[in-house]
Amino acid sequence: MTDQTPTQTPTQTPTMSADEAAGRALVARVSFEKEAVWLPSLAVQHWNAGVMAIDGKTFTDCVIEGPAVMAVMTGTTFDNCAMGTTSDVRNLLYRPLSTTKLAGVIGMANCRFVRCRFVQVGFTGSDDLLEQLQGGIKSVSDVPKPTGTLA
Repeated sequence: MTDQTPTQTPTQTPTMSADEAAGRALVARVSFEKEAVWLPSLAVQHWNAGVMAIDGKTFTDCVIEGPAVMAVMTGTTFDNCAMGTTSDVRNLLYRPLSTTKLAGVIGMANCRFVRCRFVQVGFTGSDDLLEQLQGGIKSVSDVPKPTGTLA
């Protein structure tokens, strides 16, 4: 009688593609400085990592690019930012119809934007937030362009 024990093959560890490694590195970053950030890509990388909102990041002197609608969540602040190109800031604001959930938006919690410029980005959130933004945001034409170049 012969031994019928199945031959074991070594367990293969899945390898990470270069794109996946870059995406995970992007999710792990906590600060961005003097660079263009494509918001839809940043959001997708977070979602692929199982993180449904971008949380705890600081953006300084960056260009934040859409197209996107940002859900401004708890702890997110804007310091001397140019929010978009418009003659009426209300064009950048979207009032949600539901009071419980938002779909199709990019959630930003506990993020800080310092001297950033937003291009093709709309903003949504609570009524209080929208009122604050309506009264205090600047359009691109109101804020001087940053000196130097983006990295």
